[in-house]
Amino acid sequence: MATKAGDNPDSLMTLTTVFCLRNLRRTMCYQGPLNKLCLRSDIFLPSEICDKLVNTYMELVHTDSNFEPEESFFQLFSDPRSTRLTRVQLREDFVRDRDLEAIRKQDLIELHLTYCNGLSSRSLKTLACFRDTLVSLCLFGCSNIFYKKGGAPLACNESTEDEEEEESPASRQALETDFSFQGFNRLRLLNLGGLPDEVDAEALLRPLRCVTSLDLSNVHLLGTAFLAQWKDRLASLVLYNVDLSEELIVMLSGFLRHLDISQESMRVTKFKMTRKILTAVVQRLPHLVSLDISGHIMLDNCTVPHFEEAMGRPSTEPCKSSIHPFRELKRPLQFLGLYDTTLCNVTHIPAYKVTGSKNEEQVLNAIEAYTEFRPELAHRAINQLFDIARIQHCNQLLRALQLVIGALKCHKYDKSIQVTGSAALFYLTNTEYRSDQSVLLRRQVIQVVLNGMEQYQEVTVQRNCCLTLCNFSIPEELEFQYRRVNQLLLKILEPARQDESIQRIAVHLCNALVCQVDNHHKEAVGKMGFVKTMLNLIQKKLLDRMCDQVMEFSWSALWNITDETPDNCQMFLNCRGMTLFLDCLKEFPDKQELHRNMLGLLGNVAEVKALRPQLLTPQFISVFSNLLDSKADGIEVSYNACGVLSHIMFDGPEVWAMQEPRRELVMDKMWEAIRSWDVSSRRNINYRSFEPILRLLPQSISPVSQHWATWALFNLVSVYPSKYCPLLIKEGGITLLEKVLELEKVLKVFTSLFRFCS
Repeated sequence: MATKAGDNPDSLMTLTTVFCLRNLRRTMCYQGPLNKLCLRSDIFLPSEICDKLVNTYMELVHTDSNFEPEESFFQLFSDPRSTRLTRVQLREDFVRDRDLEAIRKQDLIELHLTYCNGLSSRSLKTLACFRDTLVSLCLFGCSNIFYKKGGAPLACNESTEDEEEEESPASRQALETDFSFQGFNRLRLLNLGGLPDEVDAEALLRPLRCVTSLDLSNVHLLGTAFLAQWKDRLASLVLYNVDLSEELIVMLSGFLRHLDISQESMRVTKFKMTRKILTAVVQRLPHLVSLDISGHIMLDNCTVPHFEEAMGRPSTEPCKSSIHPFRELKRPLQFLGLYDTTLCNVTHIPAYKVTGSKNEEQVLNAIEAYTEFRPELAHRAINQLFDIARIQHCNQLLRALQLVIGALKCHKYDKSIQVTGSAALFYLTNTEYRSDQSVLLRRQVIQVVLNGMEQYQEVTVQRNCCLTLCNFSIPEELEFQYRRVNQLLLKILEPARQDESIQRIAVHLCNALVCQVDNHHKEAVGKMGFVKTMLNLIQKKLLDRMCDQVMEFSWSALWNITDETPDNCQMFLNCRGMTLFLDCLKEFPDKQELHRNMLGLLGNVAEVKALRPQLLTPQFISVFSNLLDSKADGIEVSYNACGVLSHIMFDGPEVWAMQEPRRELVMDKMWEAIRSWDVSSRRNINYRSFEPILRLLPQSISPVSQHWATWALFNLVSVYPSKYCPLLIKEGGITLLEKVLELEKVLKVFTSLFRFCS
């Protein structure tokens, strides 16, 4: 059997790590004094496991709403005698100064902090504790780390155990001027992307002697001459959105293998890319394997004539390059960034991986290259992927889905990414691509969609996410997140005035989620406020005098959620459901679908013996009796009204305390209605169990109830034999029918039914 896209299972290491993190007190830890989480004394964890624990913990915190963060988690790694950390990746505002301080005794080799705006200059002091071992450091987007917040910063050897630290993110107060990279002698890779303009980058970097990779994206540089101190060492230099000059290009070291001088296309800058400058880059950097010049507008033409470019099949050979300066290359580049340039549209590009907007491959390369540190570019590339999936056809489905999922996880708090990503997922998960996707991959899609719904109440995100969920088999594919998805949908439907399109989709999803699920699921959703939410929607539509899909879906959802769930039926009655039923019946007398849904729901209520007395009023009985004559939706409204009355009649004449309408007259109308139905009618109904019908069979209290039950069974098993004959046999229907045959008076339909199922 061929494997589907994304069908690779998680490794045992990953599964074990996640299990331990979800069950820390049952595996590695115990509850210490003051509810502090403590590592068991017999535990020693090597760096491979500790790194995995910390990095997976961060991923769970950001992508799994059911995962509960531990206040003292990082304290578990405070003692290097029992835990060893070497490579740590932390991101977003969740990370606090005290978390870094907790691991200050570790000999970290790599520390990547991304968008950690909860860190203040106290964490710069902690960084000094890693100066002897740190080889790779990323402070991308950690703009507040260079500012002090209330109170004096601690030295790296001071304790914070008894300190009450502020929980609010660091706010900019006073610039930290004491920090220096002095002593970071092993540091080779440094990313200072997004360094605040107030920080003097040159002074900050001056003590570093051995840097081989430097990322200064979006950093305001007073000059670039200081970069010359590493010209014989730098192998990678990233100057995205940095003010460039021809002098900088001339100064570039011949040792560079990766150069990024790209920019946002809308950015205003004095520097203009020319054929001469691009040629100089290629000539001065003989070891270049990766170059990014995205966003630059070429001032002069550097491409070959059209007739020459059109010759032959696309080639990566430098000598055939459609871009003149790249003919100077000795070998094709591994990577070439041409996003937001016209150069990406030429035929012969001497690079194995190219970013651009010409085709699907270039767009996917752009999403892959720019997601982590350039969400503004990733957002635009995902939007282009959306157009490809919507208008054309996505040929690299697995890669596209994984990249979009990765972007949504990485930028959970970026609205633009969430809007475009959720829109792209809608088209990437539709019927056209569905057969190629594994269960695991589709579950990942569901997770990020729910994350987006959770984080943003904005209309576009909510609509995109709801529409994407409609591409899944409901409830089967959503059952692993059943409670969560219901909570989110009900939250969407809470506002009194919601966007009509979102309301319609959300109600449809709610209805589908409570159809064909176990009773315990329905009971759980009922306790979330499902019944009340649907009735509130109905009330609003009544006030607007509008019977639309939202109204009909709401009654249908109530019909489904009350099926064999007495508690939900009770909630319906308690929330004035019968009043709304009468009001809808009066306001919309000709809405057949609406009547069918309402009567189906009341049939569920009537099946609950304890609730039937609340239906036994002159007003309700008169309404049900009148609906026996209804021809709406075939026989469905009349059938359901008769079903409600059959259960009421089953309780016997002694409970019929009213004078009008008389019980005998109502029963006569029931007999007449049943005789008028065509027993071969195809039905717009779905039974999961015959138990409520079967209980009406072996009795003599109400022959008309018995007749309705027998007619219902005969109709279903004769019109849909493959579906309902096994169900009738499974639930003991044959035995009950035999008992009916033993009664003195047996109607012909009873005998026919028994023979049909024997």
